[in-house]
Amino acid sequence: MLRRLLPTLIALGCGLLALGWGLVSLQRIFSREREDAHAQVHSRREALAHAATESLRQALARRLADQIPAINAAMGDPLAPGEGFYLGLRDHQFLPRLTRPLPGQEMPARATYEMLADALHTRGLEGWEPRLARLRAAMAATEEAPTSRRTTTLVEALFQHVAAHPLPPEEELPFLLLVLERLHRGPGTSALVRGLLREGFSEEFGGMPRFAGLQRALLWNRSRFTQTDFAFLQARTVALSNALGEPSRDFLERADEVGAGMLVMPGGIQAPTLVGEQWYVERRGETLYGMAVDIPRMLRPIRDDMRARGLFGAQGRIQLAGGQPVLPLKELQLRVDLPEWSRAEADIDARYGLKTLLVAVCGVLAVAIVALAVVSQQRKYRFLELKSDFVATVSHELRTPLASIRLLGETMERKLAQVPEMRDYPARIVQAADGLHFLVENLLSFNRIDKGRWTLRPSRVRLEELINPLRDDLASATSVPVELVTDLGDTELEADPSLLRLLFSNLGRNACAYNRRAPVRITVSALTYEGHGCTVLFRDNGVGIPESEWQNVFLDFYRVTPPGQDVHGSGLGLSLCQKIMKLHHGEIQVATSTPEGTTFALTFHEPRR
Repeated sequence: MLRRLLPTLIALGCGLLALGWGLVSLQRIFSREREDAHAQVHSRREALAHAATESLRQALARRLADQIPAINAAMGDPLAPGEGFYLGLRDHQFLPRLTRPLPGQEMPARATYEMLADALHTRGLEGWEPRLARLRAAMAATEEAPTSRRTTTLVEALFQHVAAHPLPPEEELPFLLLVLERLHRGPGTSALVRGLLREGFSEEFGGMPRFAGLQRALLWNRSRFTQTDFAFLQARTVALSNALGEPSRDFLERADEVGAGMLVMPGGIQAPTLVGEQWYVERRGETLYGMAVDIPRMLRPIRDDMRARGLFGAQGRIQLAGGQPVLPLKELQLRVDLPEWSRAEADIDARYGLKTLLVAVCGVLAVAIVALAVVSQQRKYRFLELKSDFVATVSHELRTPLASIRLLGETMERKLAQVPEMRDYPARIVQAADGLHFLVENLLSFNRIDKGRWTLRPSRVRLEELINPLRDDLASATSVPVELVTDLGDTELEADPSLLRLLFSNLGRNACAYNRRAPVRITVSALTYEGHGCTVLFRDNGVGIPESEWQNVFLDFYRVTPPGQDVHGSGLGLSLCQKIMKLHHGEIQVATSTPEGTTFALTFHEPRR
């Protein structure tokens, strides 16, 4: 027995080795496909993250470049906005401004102001009399002729004396406030007095000493006053500005400006850098410029732009990766998170697992097949004597009529309806039997008509009555859903009913076979002409027939094979349809045909209603 099985065992062993090598190679292909799929998702994620990162870097650099004029303005002018700006030079911070007042509730500046106001009338205040004397003279001249040359000369003499004998700001600023209050005359106040309030004097203005203006001087020196003292000076300065019609809104805003205090910037910053995800700084020469940034807010237009271009959906997120306290701009990285990417990677792993399972199942089946083959060979030699009985049984089964096959299929369909693995087997048996029956019917009908042995049995046929048999025939002939729409009305013909059913059945089966769509749509309509005949239009949504083949398709055994589609058939369907139409003294032709479908025109003469 072993000697007889040895060739079979060798062949099976070689086959098993070849199959094993093939399965291993297939598994390697699956692994490579999985890696490539993950690499594609990762590549897309990296590409979007890189694009978003570059957009953010450009936005930061562009925004700082736009803000540098404002930063320089805030550096030189205390009335200019300085919040959210940083400017450092040689380890000294100029912006944000330090706005810390002196501790305590003392008000020495107010006391100085009130003392000087009283001294204007009492005289004899030690140390202040030269100033007060010039102020009294200027006040008297202003009351007599505010715009006279003498008044201007006295005011200039007062300002030049003040410039030549400067005092500490906590004494100088209350005195200047008093000067403005005593010398202003509303809208008619001279330009010298107005300049003292806000714009100040340059060195070129009438030879006057350089002065920044009271509003700016108060802001520059606010750290020399307590909060209550500064509030007193601020309130009187604002009231004076309103009386003179000078702007004071920016003065109030700067006075209420909340400084960030001393910022400790890391040393050695040379390249553009993001500090603490709140400040963006950039060095230009010895100056370090910076601005406060809101990274999530700056990312919104980038995210919206990517959504508008369809790069990701509404649930996509862009956020800063890392969270380092000091992050050079060239090392800035963003992370793009999309839920669909996570789902795609999960699908990739799921497909890989399924393929791996299939490979394992194939390996197990291969081993089982080899084992079964060995057992089968053993049984072959043991039960060789049953060969004749087997042949007799097969012969008996081959002689079973086609009708019995269909009956058994229908029986199995009812019996096995609850077994999912075999539920479609009976339907397939019935469908195959129907197909074979239809082919036999076509061959017999073709042969009988072609040989002239068909006897036409005309009767009055209502076309609408042929639709239900056609619908049943198509339902059993294909597993694809079929939508059959009719517009036949009450049209009747004098024709052979069996041939018309065969005609419609062939056209319907062709519409199902030469079709790539689901569902298959078929429309049957009739056009009647009083005294001239009837035309039945049979439309489908199939692949269409090239115009060069419109005549050839009616030839015997001629078949048109659509590109990329393998359609089984005998090539007799349309030829048989043409013979049926000729028996009824009619014609069939292709009316129209495009890749969206074909329309056949069936022309019958002398229809009856």
